Amino acid sequence: MTYLDNGATSFHKPESVYRAVRCAMENCANPGRGGYTAAMTAAKTVLRCRECAAELFDCQPEQVIMTANCTHGLNIAMNTLVKPGSRVVISGFEHNAVTRPLYARQAKVMVAGRKLFDWTDTLEQFEDALRKGVDVAVFTHVSNVFGYILPVREISALCRQYGVPFIIDAAQSAGSLPISMESLGADFIAMPGHKGLLGPQGTGLLLCGREPLPLLQGGTGSMSISREMPDFLPDVAEAGTLNVPGIAGLAAGMTYIKRRGTEDIFAAEYREMTRCGRGLEKLGFRVFMGEHQGGTVSFTPNMDCEEAAEILGKNKVAVRAGLHCAPLAHESAGTLESGTVRISFGHDAAPWQTGELLLAAKKLTTQS
Repeated sequence: MTYLDNGATSFHKPESVYRAVRCAMENCANPGRGGYTAAMTAAKTVLRCRECAAELFDCQPEQVIMTANCTHGLNIAMNTLVKPGSRVVISGFEHNAVTRPLYARQAKVMVAGRKLFDWTDTLEQFEDALRKGVDVAVFTHVSNVFGYILPVREISALCRQYGVPFIIDAAQSAGSLPISMESLGADFIAMPGHKGLLGPQGTGLLLCGREPLPLLQGGTGSMSISREMPDFLPDVAEAGTLNVPGIAGLAAGMTYIKRRGTEDIFAAEYREMTRCGRGLEKLGFRVFMGEHQGGTVSFTPNMDCEEAAEILGKNKVAVRAGLHCAPLAHESAGTLESGTVRISFGHDAAPWQTGELLLAAKKLTTQS
């Protein structure tokens, strides 16, 4: 199978990830719940993951919260900053992991920047919203549908200039683009473990620039006599037993990324995205490409998107079709009714993958 759905999850992990998960299953008990060898091994495993993330994302280990996924982290962040009636500005390319929690909290949402691949529009619209007055800003680093890399450094600087706390959704950028908690000055940065960081599903990280409010209440292995959650990081946001085998795999994935380098990973993804997009254009499809794009490209075939993805799947090419849990992004790009077929490259991006995709895509032209 030619796997090109890394925007959903990385499927082919480095071998070290599989080994780390198995080793943790065989050797780790519950971290923070005992002084015996298996419990201490688990605690060291979790600490190693925090330290690895801190080094990769330029923060302190205690600022790294272990989550179940990026959505979990975003909910912790929004639970902390967004109150009923809060005025929140978001980009025009947000995932439902951002929009649904905001609407559930009855926030007053303003959308800034609806033009695809247009940094000028994005920045002008964000500054206009910040100038008019908002309580919180939430924005994605990279669109999961179109691969649009937003100007997060510049948006972050605007938020700091206007004194507005902000949350960054790094679901599509962690592992392929540089992220510095220190230089961005974000209140929170959420990311999944199972995508670009190459860890297992059921893992994620929340980088905390401030102490979050607990989303869940429960045991932490610390301050057990207290009826309230501990008031310090990371314990305040980590109720219950952690996914130690997943965390071990995540640490292995980040170790691979540090060794290889995000620049090298991004270069491979970008090269194949560009070749793929140009090839699809030659086949006559509408392809969404532009400046500031990562390793994801979407196109609209001359048939139903789901049908096109099914044909590609029968030809052993795995892609995703539809709205990709991001109707706002499709609304911004004018594809809300049709959806798109999305091709998302990963750390193993290679010319043979693009070749297989384009060969299979030719069959779409004969069946439309």
